[in-house]
Amino acid sequence: MGRSGLLSLVLTCITAWVLGAGAPSAAPALSFNVPSQNEDLRDDLRATSLLASAIAEGETAPSDLVSAALADYRRLVETLYAYGHYSGVVRIQVNGREAASLSLLSLPAEITRVAIIVDPGPPFRFGQTRIAPLAPGDAAPEGFAQGQPALATVIRQASQSAIVGWREAGHAKAEQGPQRIVADHNAKTLSADLTIIPGPRLRFGDLIIKGESAVRPNRIARIADLPSGEVFSPEALDAVTTRMRRTGTFSSVSLREGPAQPDGTMDIELTVIDRAPRRFGFGAELSSLEGLSLSGFWLHRNLLGGAEHLRVEGEINQIAAQDGNGMDFKLGARLEFPSALRSDTTLFVLGELESLDEPTFRSDTFELGVGVTWYPMDGFEAETGVAFFRSKTRSALGPIDYTLIEFPNIATWDKRDDPLNATGGTFLRATATPYLGLSDTASGLRLTADARAYRSFGDGRFVLAGRVQWGSIIGSDLTETHPDMLFLSGGGGTVRGQPYQSLGVDLPPNLTIGGRSFLGTMVELRTGFTETLGGVIFVDAGYVGSGSFLDGTGEWHAGAGFGVRYNTGIGPLRVDIAAPVSGNTGDGVQLYIGIGQAF
Repeated sequence: MGRSGLLSLVLTCITAWVLGAGAPSAAPALSFNVPSQNEDLRDDLRATSLLASAIAEGETAPSDLVSAALADYRRLVETLYAYGHYSGVVRIQVNGREAASLSLLSLPAEITRVAIIVDPGPPFRFGQTRIAPLAPGDAAPEGFAQGQPALATVIRQASQSAIVGWREAGHAKAEQGPQRIVADHNAKTLSADLTIIPGPRLRFGDLIIKGESAVRPNRIARIADLPSGEVFSPEALDAVTTRMRRTGTFSSVSLREGPAQPDGTMDIELTVIDRAPRRFGFGAELSSLEGLSLSGFWLHRNLLGGAEHLRVEGEINQIAAQDGNGMDFKLGARLEFPSALRSDTTLFVLGELESLDEPTFRSDTFELGVGVTWYPMDGFEAETGVAFFRSKTRSALGPIDYTLIEFPNIATWDKRDDPLNATGGTFLRATATPYLGLSDTASGLRLTADARAYRSFGDGRFVLAGRVQWGSIIGSDLTETHPDMLFLSGGGGTVRGQPYQSLGVDLPPNLTIGGRSFLGTMVELRTGFTETLGGVIFVDAGYVGSGSFLDGTGEWHAGAGFGVRYNTGIGPLRVDIAAPVSGNTGDGVQLYIGIGQAF
């Protein structure tokens, strides 16, 4: 063999050795045996196992697999305790040897098989149980009693519940004291004697503000409104956090309880991190008949250094509409002052300019108002105010000027799990707006309600969503009421498949205007095909009448269709196709495109 041939042979051998050494080993075969009829226990044991997870992910390194096995002994035993099994046996065999007997300094070169055998043993029940002292009026959980299944989770729950009870009674430093837990393997019982150390009853001390914030400290303190001097309460701390986050100014809000002071007080440290002060956004929606709608906003979260929130927004609607209507324009601004009057209120000032070119009228309006928003509880807010409204309107009735003093009142109850893509919960908004007419303008009352409900089923794959809208004008006649206050039906917000605002009240000789009563329903069945792609079928219906209430003199129309949803992360991209199914206000298929669910 020549020199070059020998060199080639050597290189070939080296290459083969390198490739053989670098070739990935196959994941070891796993046997997981739990002789128990309790499927939940078997599933939880497997889910708890780090070793099973490592093998499922393709891990082959012996050191990593053995480390996971050693950690599993304690994890699997703790899972048995959680189900009330205190005499269980856990065995983990690696290549036929017990993992606990392996030395990390002399591991096998390769692990080919792993066996996890868990014998749960019999379930235990509680023998003697005691937890003391308890806060006045407090009691141990029902499951923490003689004869009940002796679950470790129940013991932890009993301890935590007792501590929470003392904290709610003002004992902020309540903690777990000595505990004595004895297992009787012959009787298969577990006795537990828990001691709670309540500590002293404390009052709130000072609010200590930490962190760098562009909001003035005195404003932070006013918004937080810590009830200094009052008895400690966890609910009061939750309220502080809620008020701070509600401003929208802070990206992070955290509270830390200080040590108890000799005078019976406890200071609270508040640490905040500011959001970026400015933000802007935009949206778009396309309808084959109503054309393109564009919207945008700009906001400042800390306009004057006191967490004041300014939002300026504008809309342009009916761009290139196919129904012959001109474009609508709106420009508005709203400035909010959190905790201006009291901690759970927000004072606001608003102004709006709007130009409408609707099927039945054209108007240019100006509105300026002031009001207060109140947050009495989580998920509920109420708003009241007063506004000056001025409009120059042209319709088939001729040119009319409207001058009103409005007194809007709004109550909102929002318990949806996700406002942009709800799968459960409810939403209810009701408004009552008395208006006082000036300069020959009629007075009256406008009422509306919007109720929505969502329910998921089929393991969350399907969502049934429903919406009911209602409206009524009381006091002013049809021809005396500003057209934009009247109710029309049709289009994306009411009845898809019917032309935009196509259903109203017909007046002789050939005039259509909005009605004084409205009822609308929307029902959707939503489903997910993948994590990002879904579909929907829907039916909408609407009624408009000339009377203030549903007296049967009005007309109905309805539409139905289907659509697709693509989850963008900021809300689903919505594409709907709909057509009329009843009524005489339209025909043909219509297309709707937008961001977010229809409701």
